[in-house]
Amino acid sequence: MLVLLEEVFVDNCSTEGGKGFFGGDKIGYLDIALGGFLGWLKAAEKLVGVKLLDEKRTPELIGWAERFIADNAVKGVIPETEELLEFAKKYLPKA
Repeated sequence: MLVLLEEVFVDNCSTEGGKGFFGGDKIGYLDIALGGFLGWLKAAEKLVGVKLLDEKRTPELIGWAERFIADNAVKGVIPETEELLEFAKKYLPKA
């Protein structure tokens, strides 16, 4: 699914056309909806030991994620990976 999302981003929103986000030049609703999962995506990568966003298959999504996380509106909002890992380790066994 991430490769498909990469293709959609490249075809419709890529930085080649000056668009750094799904919403255009600035963060939009789709960026917020997808960006909200970035913390968990990084935590899942550490939990299972698999790189979900990799430079060969999803280079544009990696760039998007870096721009999203670096934006002043987002800084400090997405929980740190270690915090999410601790939460997951505590509650996953109960699920």
